[in-house]
This record gives sequence, structure tokens and C-alpha cells, in this order.
Amino acid sequence: MGGDGVKLYSYWRSSAAYRVRIALNLKGIDYEIVPVHLPADEQHSDEFHAVNPQELVPVLVDRSRVIRQSMAIIEYLEEAYEGARKLLPATARERARVRGLAHIIAADIHPLNNLRVMQYLEREFNTPQVERERWTQHWIREGFTAFENLLADNPSTGEYCEGDEPTMADVCLVPQVYNARRWSVDMTPFPLIQRISEACMKLDEFERARPENQPDAPKS
Repeated sequence: MGGDGVKLYSYWRSSAAYRVRIALNLKGIDYEIVPVHLPADEQHSDEFHAVNPQELVPVLVDRSRVIRQSMAIIEYLEEAYEGARKLLPATARERARVRGLAHIIAADIHPLNNLRVMQYLEREFNTPQVERERWTQHWIREGFTAFENLLADNPSTGEYCEGDEPTMADVCLVPQVYNARRWSVDMTPFPLIQRISEACMKLDEFERARPENQPDAPKS
């Protein structure tokens, strides 16, 4: 599906940008990556501040429209590109479950361990690296424990989080699993999360969105 004029301000290892890349790929939308190098503080430049006063990625530009916040972007893609693959199920109950699972990741786990939180803990409290790692691992484990229980306790769980087609819940889960492994979280207690993540990564749309496959990823 065409997406002429669609640009995504992204950083290769941002999990919020990662989830939007997956959504764009699943929707079949062509897009251009505009890299914003977060460790170099490019998000604080005057140029990017004009795009997003919050100085965060991702930002989606769809012709004259500018959409900020990853979950709002995904909802926008779902509504604006109705003929494409659906990221939300057909019924209100199913949609509510998918949104609830997605927000465990996007609202409860991810905000506590993103880059600006880690930088603030280091800058303001001199928190050592080992303690920042323990902080991150704790909140991922807390969130994943609840997520795993919700998957195990619902007959709607299928090949993916909701049924047998990937949804917004899977779009959010996969980047958080990537982060968990990056931070050496023991994934043994989360067999359903692991199984679903592995099923997702067999799909080309998820593979193409992987951080290492981005144009701004460091070259080995």
C-alpha cells in the first residue's frame, strides 16, 4: 500500500519507535525513516523541538499531518488506513483486551525504563549502572508477570496475544521483549510471552522493524 510522504522520526533502539515501525509494516505503508540520534541529544535540537516540543521519538508525518506518541500513531494508522491489515479486532470486547495488554507495555513498563529516566537517575542521583539495571529488570519482570498471567487466563490467547492474527498487543510486546533480553531479564518464567514473540519474529513485518535492521543502527 502506498504511503507517499509518510516519514517516521525514529531512533533504531527506541522501543516506542520500534512498535510504530512494526505497525507501519503490518499496515503495508511505505515510509521514510528520519533518524534522531538520542544518545547524541539530537532530540533536543531546535529543529526537532519544532517537530515535537516533547523532544521524544517517534513522530509520524503523514503529508500535512503530524502525529506524536506511539500509541496515538498506531491508532491513527488503524483509522486512516482502513483498507489495510487490521491491528485491532472486530468486537468491542476483543479491542478492549488488546488495548489493555498493549498499555501494560506502553503505559506501565516502558516509561519506567526508557532513556530519559535512566539519564535522570544517573544525573540527579548518581545512581550506579548496576542499580539502574536492577531498576529496569524489576519493572520489566513486574509487568511481564501480569502480562503472562493475562495471556494464560484467557481463551482468546492464540498464536498471538489475541487470536491467530497479530494485533496492537503484539506490536507493543515484541519491542519490550527485545528490551528485556537487552537488560538480561530471565525470560524463563514467561513461556507464553516467549512463544508469541518468537511467532511474531517469523513474520517479515516484524523482522524488518528489528532495531539492527534500521538505517541508523551501528554497522558491525
